[in-house]
Amino acid sequence: MELLLVFLFFLFGYTLSSIRVIKEYEKIVVFTLGRADGVRGPGLQLVFPLLQQSKKVDLRVLTMPIPMQEAITKDNVSVKTAAVCFFQVDDAFKAVTKIEDPLAATMQIAQTTLRSILGQHELDELLTERDAINAKLSAVIDRQTEGWGIKVMAVEVKDVEIPQSMQRAMAKQAEAERERRAKIVAAEGEMQAAEKLAQAAEVISATPGAMQLRQLQTMVEVSAEKNSTLIFPIPIEFMDMARGAAKLFQEDKGEKIKIKEKQKEEAP
Repeated sequence: MELLLVFLFFLFGYTLSSIRVIKEYEKIVVFTLGRADGVRGPGLQLVFPLLQQSKKVDLRVLTMPIPMQEAITKDNVSVKTAAVCFFQVDDAFKAVTKIEDPLAATMQIAQTTLRSILGQHELDELLTERDAINAKLSAVIDRQTEGWGIKVMAVEVKDVEIPQSMQRAMAKQAEAERERRAKIVAAEGEMQAAEKLAQAAEVISATPGAMQLRQLQTMVEVSAEKNSTLIFPIPIEFMDMARGAAKLFQEDKGEKIKIKEKQKEEAP
């Protein structure tokens, strides 16, 4: 009787120690006498001691920061870049049986791939085409870790450090570009203003009373400024008469010069 109680107590303890509670985001790989017996979970599972062993795997997305890596870009610029990798275990069986430490292996692959990808792009591409580089990094790392049951969700380049001399050169280049654009805008504005002035001159010259209206408008604008400037308006007709008189004077002067020259030639 006592032996039976001892056996029942041992059986109860053995069964109790075999119970494993697997959470929703976990799975376990069970080994029976050293051989992989499959993947179980989540929920209540039995793993019998001495006969079986289990390895628990977290299926949640993990965040792995990639420390600062120094690389040489395609245009021979030394840069330091840090990134972050998001991945998760997609196949628990492979993650346990194919590789010893998936996290460390993924870290090494991410570091070497980051340096390799940076060397394939120029500095301008690294600064302006960040999304394309991130997508390329993610695809390359995922392809290499696929055999380990690891799924790379995304890789993001966080920080890019460039030498101080290159920063100064880029600042000068940006300033020169801004000056170039400002000059182009100013030149286009002057050209448009000149075109408008030419059109206005054509309209004024084609309309006799337009010049007088313009004079009156100018007088109103100047008088509104309340300054001491004196304005003496001159009618357009007077200016036309003055130009005509000047023209007649020049023609008369030319005729007189011709007559004197002719008289000198006829004199003995």
